[in-house]
Amino acid sequence: MHKFSIGVLGASGYAGRELCTLVLQHPAMELAFATANSQSGTTVRLAGRDIVFTETEKAPFKDAELVFSALPHGASAQWVRQAATGGAKVVDLSSDLRPGNGDGATAPYGLTELMREGVTSASIVANPGCYATAVLIALAPLIKRGLTLPGATISISAASGVTGAGFTLRPDLLFAEVAEDFRAYALGNEHRHLPEMRAIVKALGGDNDLIFVPHLLPVARGILATITVPVREAITNPLEIWEQEYAGEPFVEVTSSAPSLRDVVRRNVVRVSVTNAAQVRQPTLIVIAAIDNLMKGAAGQAVQNANLMLGIPEPMGLPL
Repeated sequence: MHKFSIGVLGASGYAGRELCTLVLQHPAMELAFATANSQSGTTVRLAGRDIVFTETEKAPFKDAELVFSALPHGASAQWVRQAATGGAKVVDLSSDLRPGNGDGATAPYGLTELMREGVTSASIVANPGCYATAVLIALAPLIKRGLTLPGATISISAASGVTGAGFTLRPDLLFAEVAEDFRAYALGNEHRHLPEMRAIVKALGGDNDLIFVPHLLPVARGILATITVPVREAITNPLEIWEQEYAGEPFVEVTSSAPSLRDVVRRNVVRVSVTNAAQVRQPTLIVIAAIDNLMKGAAGQAVQNANLMLGIPEPMGLPL
């Protein structure tokens, strides 16, 4: 089998290391280079191999058929363009090219299950944010069918493991500060993932406000989102809607029982359940979605998109 040469920018972060590991274990990919400016020259051991980080400025883009950019938000777009100019396809994991964020309209959005056709033919793909992945996969079946109550507010309460905050050393993310605690952050409905959520809800035909409150969990990885959705009318068996929407999708699991982080950690899946809310005047659904923020929420979904862009079978190299 031909192996595609792959570059990873920003390889020292959590998502970057996860990407390198997936590439090294992928039967149709080989790692051409991995960059990390702050750790240039450092050797790390990933997937049983020694990898030497290089500077982004010295990345041999001409040697890569596809490049993943896990560079910080605001710094990624320029390197995405440089890699593309060198002839590589690119999957950008930052927010720089996502809908609702600056140049977002220039790159197809890589929410694979909903936008597969656009991803397959793309040379650059904007990989969704982790929270956005869980929330949009959970909401899409209702919005696409016009079942959400027009003008109503959809409430999202989601909790993430600390790897979602990135690899940068911060005192508030030290083990002693996070352990045995649970707290909300990014209050005021201004989280970085909201612009892409709003943009995709609108693109799918939704007319709803989103209230999003993220929380920090004292675990390493995983996201659990609880979404309250007012609907036009009572739905007798709402689970059937998700089962129909995602029939045959290898990375979406629809379940009658509420998912937990243990169901999804280190797997490239979104696990979703839905139930009717009792004792409310307005018919309302409660949708629960769980993902691994570093897999389906970042590196795993990026590889899923890359597989499509390179003509590789979509599930190849991804843990189910």
